[in-house]
Amino acid sequence: MLAAQLISFIFSKSKEDPTRKVDEFLQALCLRDDQLEDVSALFQVEMKKGLSLKSRAAAAVKMLPTHVCSTSNGSDKGKFLALELCESNFKVQLIKLGDDLKSRKVQIQEKIFPIQRELNGRADEGLLLNWTKNVRTSGLQGRDVVHALKAASERIRGMDIDIVALVNDSVATMMTGRFDDQKCEVGLIIGTGTNACYMEELRHIDLVEGDEGQMCVNTEWGAFGDDGALDEYITEFDREIDAASNNPGKQIFEKMVSSMYLGELVRLALLKMAKQGLLFQGCVPNALKTKGRITLTHVAAIEDDQDGLQNTRDILVGLNIVPSDADCVAVQRVSTVISHRSSGLVAACLSAILSRIKQNRKAIRFTVAVDGELYKKHPQYSKHLQRTVQRLIPECRVDETLSLFKLSEEQLFLVKSRMRAGLKAGLSQQQEPEMKMLPSYVYHFFDHVAQCISDFLDYVGMKSSRLPAALTVSFPCEQTAIDKGTLLSWTKCVKATDCEGQDIVTMLREAIQRHATFDLDIVAVVNDAVGTMVASAVDNPQCEVGLIVGSGVNVCYMEELRNIKNAAIKEDSTENKEAGMTCAIGAERGTRKQRMCINTECGRLGDNGSLDDIITPYDIQVDLNSLHPGKQRFEKLTSGLFLGEVIRQVLLDLTRSELLFKGHEDIALKTPGLFHMDYLLQIESGHVGIQQLRSILQKLGLESTCDDSVIVKEVCCAVSRRAAQLCGAVVAAVVDKVRETQGLEHLDVSVAVDGELYKLHPHFSRILKETTKSLALQCTVTFLTSEDGSGKGAALIAAAAAAANRQKH
Repeated sequence: MLAAQLISFIFSKSKEDPTRKVDEFLQALCLRDDQLEDVSALFQVEMKKGLSLKSRAAAAVKMLPTHVCSTSNGSDKGKFLALELCESNFKVQLIKLGDDLKSRKVQIQEKIFPIQRELNGRADEGLLLNWTKNVRTSGLQGRDVVHALKAASERIRGMDIDIVALVNDSVATMMTGRFDDQKCEVGLIIGTGTNACYMEELRHIDLVEGDEGQMCVNTEWGAFGDDGALDEYITEFDREIDAASNNPGKQIFEKMVSSMYLGELVRLALLKMAKQGLLFQGCVPNALKTKGRITLTHVAAIEDDQDGLQNTRDILVGLNIVPSDADCVAVQRVSTVISHRSSGLVAACLSAILSRIKQNRKAIRFTVAVDGELYKKHPQYSKHLQRTVQRLIPECRVDETLSLFKLSEEQLFLVKSRMRAGLKAGLSQQQEPEMKMLPSYVYHFFDHVAQCISDFLDYVGMKSSRLPAALTVSFPCEQTAIDKGTLLSWTKCVKATDCEGQDIVTMLREAIQRHATFDLDIVAVVNDAVGTMVASAVDNPQCEVGLIVGSGVNVCYMEELRNIKNAAIKEDSTENKEAGMTCAIGAERGTRKQRMCINTECGRLGDNGSLDDIITPYDIQVDLNSLHPGKQRFEKLTSGLFLGEVIRQVLLDLTRSELLFKGHEDIALKTPGLFHMDYLLQIESGHVGIQQLRSILQKLGLESTCDDSVIVKEVCCAVSRRAAQLCGAVVAAVVDKVRETQGLEHLDVSVAVDGELYKLHPHFSRILKETTKSLALQCTVTFLTSEDGSGKGAALIAAAAAAANRQKH
């Protein structure tokens, strides 16, 4: 970055700034957003002309019905041939569809045959209107190509194929996209040629009967501009390329944007600059006088993120050109300007299609399937295309925002591995580990707690009894015994003075003594995750993990004492056995090895920056506004206490971008805590319709349109899905740790879970289970929903500890 800034500074002070020189020379190729908006409007007009019988004859963009109205429902089986006729080759594919289709797997065998550029001459019917690119065949234009292929195949003995469909390549691309995402409604080709198709309402297609449902329309947008609509944007370089082509005056748009012509545009621009003395010290290299010497491969290498300038020098030297440093910068800029014009024009037409889909169906989420060498091989093309579309259609910014919360399988495996690294570091007591890995030996201000206990004992009529009690805490405490716990730090939204670093049992005992109205024998301190696990482990010996997913998030598990590097822990300790947290609860199957429950305090994962690559700007804002900035980063990504705040930050940003609530930032949306978990559960319920969503938002003080309501729901779903996936990754790391500790190839294990987010959210538990299953392949994990597990578990621990105390005395 520093080097880039330095170069920019040096050139800005030079009278021979090569980038400025190029921009001035290629000014006609540098399209502003307002010009791209005009192109988009022109294409929308062309689309309407092509769909209408009255104006279709004069339309350059033909808008051809494809008779493709439906997609695979997943039940298709059999073998099929796919035949693809391209400008330079003929591809034959054998496609096998069967039982594997349910797992989204398709078997493909293919062979590619080269073809000559000059050839001799219903859904299964199609007249060839004209040849494009550099392909031409005599005697076929205007004929039914399916009939011609059938006739040719019949002339070859031993071959029997039934040609059931004629499909344009952009249509095939869209259908492939729809196989994975039913919201895919656009197919786009950006390669040696360019084209797009999309799903149009039947009622708008005059060429076919019917007014219900949809049909894919092949726009054939490569011909956009053949009627002069783009004359304002056509440069001298475009005219020269058109004049030298096989089809002058045809496929104007394709010649402006496709990879077949991109290298030629760069060559012609460099040639003219050299002739005018703006490059290569006024010398005109012979290589630039030869058609085809610069290709897409060269253009892609020139615009490479890291090695672009060096690649530029190497390419020019390979063309027998000796460039200066300024020449290399200028050549790279020429290539960039021409590539950006291509992606800008494609974005303009694509935005016209997306706007039409939105207008037709009030859709706000778009998926576009893209193929073609220019899109896939050029290092900057796809990024610039997407950014331009987002500028031209602000609604697409919603998807861009939500994509920040989408986690790939690779990212989830990374989170799992970082959790595993945290477990290892915490057990070995490395200096300042993220995961505290606190041995379990199994606020508010404590005067208030004591008063609450007093009131309860009055209520049940047991104030005069001295009962053994276990104190369950949801905050990190370092224990040195079953009844001793030092509060390390407050978390969530709790903060009380003079407590951190103190023994919470001592503080509670002192508070009880100050009241002097009742007496309790506090025999155990229990973390809520530990209590949840113990409650289920009594009835299910396979339960070795406890999970809390509510206002906070935490996980615990059974670990062998020999692996816990803590000075206070001894494998043969009598106190450990008396505490009831080793053999009684943690015995390993088939053995009597001593084990202890470890409270991981996984909410701290990410505090050292290990999750920075998945943390969004919205998470950062929530963290900064919290009582404990920089702490409990994982908990702030996953717990019910913080999900609503993340959602509010996203909605506030979309509103400021005028994508929600008409851009009105009212007081309600600026109120911290607005999206309580109860509202989140209601909004994401599958039984809630648009009007009910609007009613829920109205209760929150947010006046919404139908589109606003859908966006709000999509934001909620994206944020909560990420939370569930992250919790699944953490559980996967823990169960794998248990399996490896026990030296097993495969582990059957149960996880006890408590917390309102897990139990009440309509989708959270399902996503968490699916994620755990996909990341812990060598474990069969059963999730046990625990009802008041922490309370029941604490009572069981208290009973064990009280019994041990009686035996001791």
